[in-house]
Amino acid sequence: MKGFGSRSAVLAGIALAIAAAGCSGGGAGERTNRSELRPEPGENLPGGDTTNVLLFGSKAFTRAAENVTPEHERSFFTGNSFFSSSWVQAPASTTARDGLGPLFNARSCSTCHFEDGRGRPPLTEEEPFSSMLLRIGTGALGDDGAPEADPTYGGQLQPLAISGVSGEGTPRHACTPSAGSFADGETYELLAPSYWIEAEAYGGTAGDLALSPRVAPQMIGLGLLEAIPEERLRELEDPDDLDGDGISGRFNVVLEVETGSYVIGRFGWKSEQPTVRQQSAGAFNGDIGITTSIFPSEECTPAESPCASAQTGDEHEASDSVLDAVAIYSRLLAPPARARYADPAVLEGKALFSELGCDSCHTPKHETGPSDLEELGGQTIWPYTDLLLHDMGDALSDERPSFSALGSEWRTPPLWGIGRIPDVNGHDRLMHDGRARGVAEAILHHGGEGASARDAFIALSRDERTQVVEFVESL
Repeated sequence: MKGFGSRSAVLAGIALAIAAAGCSGGGAGERTNRSELRPEPGENLPGGDTTNVLLFGSKAFTRAAENVTPEHERSFFTGNSFFSSSWVQAPASTTARDGLGPLFNARSCSTCHFEDGRGRPPLTEEEPFSSMLLRIGTGALGDDGAPEADPTYGGQLQPLAISGVSGEGTPRHACTPSAGSFADGETYELLAPSYWIEAEAYGGTAGDLALSPRVAPQMIGLGLLEAIPEERLRELEDPDDLDGDGISGRFNVVLEVETGSYVIGRFGWKSEQPTVRQQSAGAFNGDIGITTSIFPSEECTPAESPCASAQTGDEHEASDSVLDAVAIYSRLLAPPARARYADPAVLEGKALFSELGCDSCHTPKHETGPSDLEELGGQTIWPYTDLLLHDMGDALSDERPSFSALGSEWRTPPLWGIGRIPDVNGHDRLMHDGRARGVAEAILHHGGEGASARDAFIALSRDERTQVVEFVESL
């Protein structure tokens, strides 16, 4: 990449490029009169009429849509009970919640999504992976386009197991720090994590594993993202960068299991899942070892005979009614209202965010279309995502493609609620593997299509960097 000149030249060049190219993110271009900055109508309510305006602090992500109907509210609380309760080994007197394992990562959904929030990586080499996991595989694609699983350990490392079965192995990680500096001379440090598996219980892997660490993302606003019309995503897609802005987002095309068709993916770190319902069924299966009508088989490989012997034989350990309730619960969790959206420093940061080109991928606003959950349709929402895949550079690649997503490609994560994570989960670890300690480090880790915005952020003054961070943390 070519070197940059002065900070003002960087910002001016980016602003002109955005204005000239008609950037798909709807960037506002260069703002010359900061004194006229004002909030946009409705941006304080990122979920539109669904926005949580009552619960904050540690409960900021737990409230149902404010406009929830009585019928759906009942389903919401039923789903919450199954999302939050621990599943147990079968057979058990608690037949509605038995069938755990034989291999698993957690006993409940809320173990990883505590208070419907975000997981983090271990803070020491010896700490267990309690709210993140390792997807694994050969690094190739299967016949259906999904990542090819390791013949011995499958597609996800499951370190825990029911009695009589051994967990697959112990995931470990370590971080190597690297130093850098902003244009004004202030220094920073970034972490580069590495991962490996200890105590492999069923022999060696078939070859070099592709390891993809994933922290559990926060749960808010999933139904609203699902209700963004497909036409909107096609409007934002620019795989060949025809507008010349250096951003070439594209959607993932994934398998919808129940229909056997290939559709646009929206959920998961690489947009591997098309719907909240299928995402929920996949988490039941891979994370807790619970079968459903969508994924009726446990992931026990031929090498894991104790796992196969311990299976209950029940193809639907979570019934369709349970799966539907959990999906409705997940779809109706409301984004929280913004508190500092009108602060002058936040508005300055918002203008800089646009001038840097950050909203080329983190698209601020969408309109939802019709939905089977009436609460979600016809809403103006502010998630700050385009739901598209973007190449983030070799340093962030997991070398594990998924359908049409390459190893270096990741879905733009929504930013709504990001400033609430420390209150909800007690940390500020960001990105797919939690390597970033806060917003500034997350920006600095951007490569590939995000490199120009990163470098422009580096060129800002300290006060301007602080304003950008304050804006993102206000979302």
